[in-house]
Amino acid sequence: MNQSVPLADLEQSLYEVRKKIYPRAVHGNFARWRWALVFATQLVFYGLAWLQWNGRQAVLFDLAARKFYVFGLVLWPQDIIYLAVLLVLCALSLFLFTAIAGRLWCGYACPQTVYTEIFLWIEAAIEGDHMRRAKLDRSAAGPRKVALKAAKHGVWVALSLWTGFTFVGYFTPIRELGHATITFALGPWETFWLLFYGFATYGNAGWMREQVCKYMCPYARFQSAMFDPDTLVITYDAARGEPRGARSRKADPKALGLGACVDCSVCVQVCPTGIDIRDGLQYECIGCAACIDGCDQVMEKMGYAPGLIRYSTENAVKNAWGWREMARRVMRPRVWVYIAILVAITAAAATTLYQRSPLKMNVIRDRASLAREIDESHIENVYRLQVMNTDERAHRFTLSVEGSSHLGHVGITADTPEAFFTIDPTSSRVITLRVHAVPHDAEGSQPIEFELKTVDGEGPGVTIHEKSRFYVPAGWAGKGDTK
Repeated sequence: MNQSVPLADLEQSLYEVRKKIYPRAVHGNFARWRWALVFATQLVFYGLAWLQWNGRQAVLFDLAARKFYVFGLVLWPQDIIYLAVLLVLCALSLFLFTAIAGRLWCGYACPQTVYTEIFLWIEAAIEGDHMRRAKLDRSAAGPRKVALKAAKHGVWVALSLWTGFTFVGYFTPIRELGHATITFALGPWETFWLLFYGFATYGNAGWMREQVCKYMCPYARFQSAMFDPDTLVITYDAARGEPRGARSRKADPKALGLGACVDCSVCVQVCPTGIDIRDGLQYECIGCAACIDGCDQVMEKMGYAPGLIRYSTENAVKNAWGWREMARRVMRPRVWVYIAILVAITAAAATTLYQRSPLKMNVIRDRASLAREIDESHIENVYRLQVMNTDERAHRFTLSVEGSSHLGHVGITADTPEAFFTIDPTSSRVITLRVHAVPHDAEGSQPIEFELKTVDGEGPGVTIHEKSRFYVPAGWAGKGDTK
């Protein structure tokens, strides 16, 4: 039966003003895991930018020079395939984790969650616990309130700017960036991105918080497509908890006709998005498990068994399964397919990187002059070779060329100075070569092959080959034999 909704109530529900959430502090196993990941992710983010490797920044995405440095690996624009592979691996990992245990990324490692946790900790350290913070916001403006708010926002802004500085430091060498910042010599782009990323951190983690997760993040909207009845999610055991109601610690809930839930609302008070998990799984739930820790603390005080709110699956709750039977259903074919694909792609990418040659060569034939006669028996073509040394040490190279039997003797013209050359570390060089041949019965486009080989004796020798075409003018066939 349809029930009509008054227009005023509908407008209020659509345009309801946000109610600020003051999450209550909670302690427990999941809170410890959450903070461990906060420390781990921020140690990597803030510390990795300062790590040195072979006299340079260990991780640097140098867009101006079009080089990506990742420890001992140097990637060029031609290596964009590795970035695509990395994105595919991240997407598949997200699908795998979501299929197994829901929004693990959101609850423990997402930057929005991590920085919200940090900002909330700063807020609690300066203004007090959740009740004091709410009381302070309701109080009239005064010297104490202004001082506390100024201190909190000052720390927030400082942390946000440092975060923006670190972010830019992955694209501009961070030591140079630090010197430019101190001397007020930052370029326009560095200034823009430092302030932009700092402002985004300050606004998202300090002000918007759960609004980003509820209304801006697309993951919350399509997560249900990756859930199924065997996905581990945070669940409230209604069969055990209902009917809920308050009682003394010594009371017998069975005698009172009550379930295990004492209706204390701690699960709601600790939730960073302000939902009641007892109403069932909701898209606003980020899977942080704060409600599990809060409920377990209450169960311990009441002398009840923990796990009224716990990680479980829809099928496990419905059928009262134990962990062993539930785990067997969690590791279902879909999960094994994700794992197999991840392992296969990772193995292929690792093998390719291991076998990756430090040399790259592109050959382009000069089209302005297709061919010219040197003498009565020789034809010459001009080529431009772009040679890249992706290694972090200089190499000396030798260059040679071979052609089909129809071209007779093929070689580099003697006065070309680049038969032997050196390329600096992680550098490229454009070489112009004149290649001659003594065609016999050939004309038109003929195959040739360039060979580039290291001759410096440092490490194992590397040789690469690159094919091209040699052009013989029409009507030349047979001239090389008669002259």
